[in-house]
Amino acid sequence: MEHIWVKFIIDNHLKKSHNKAGKGKIMAHNHEHHHENINKENEKRTFIVIVFTIITMFAEIFFGIISHSMALLADGCHMGTHAFALSIAFFAYIFIEKIQDCKNCDIVSEKISAFAGYTSSLFLLATAFWIIYESFDRIFNPLKISFNEAILVAVIGLIVNLICVVVMEAGQKHEHEDYNFKAAYFHILTDALTSVLAIIALVAGKYFGLTILDAVMGFVGAGLILKWSITLIKDTSKVLLDLKLLK
Repeated sequence: MEHIWVKFIIDNHLKKSHNKAGKGKIMAHNHEHHHENINKENEKRTFIVIVFTIITMFAEIFFGIISHSMALLADGCHMGTHAFALSIAFFAYIFIEKIQDCKNCDIVSEKISAFAGYTSSLFLLATAFWIIYESFDRIFNPLKISFNEAILVAVIGLIVNLICVVVMEAGQKHEHEDYNFKAAYFHILTDALTSVLAIIALVAGKYFGLTILDAVMGFVGAGLILKWSITLIKDTSKVLLDLKLLK
């Protein structure tokens, strides 16, 4: 009788262990499938934003050339740098999708996402320094501003960027930390921010003669972009150096 009870306890323990292992495999599979769906969704959102950005870029460059507007031409070229950075994010998703069946795929995917985010954050950093340089130059060497053209460019840029922000915003609600997508989102957000600040400065300059605000708003925008880019560089560096558990 004692032997039967011992056998029953052992069999019951083995059955529970088997069930736990099975549940663990199912949970792991669901977790992997969830991340894959998020990546695909973010890939689509990034692609939509790239299309918007490239169309606007070509339109601004084309009309800048035929209208001899330096403001339109410069903004078109500026949008080109963001299109390049967004393309890095998009191709990172394609590469992650190609290696879905690799060993330690979650770790490799996280590294790729972090590296793409890190690269894009360097572009953000460069943009911030470029704005600071231009703002200083405008203080000491003020230029005559064509307010009507410049306001039109800023408004067009803001409308396009707000559409892109709405498209990207839903991807930020996922719990899974995607630094690649976060970097792409910050690029769009910085464009929208600089457009808002530019409109404020240009309207103040046109109607109140406060042309100095053009440079001041440049410093404000650059400061925020610097903060975002440095935060993103720190976060992605922790992942790349396996220090993400450290604060």
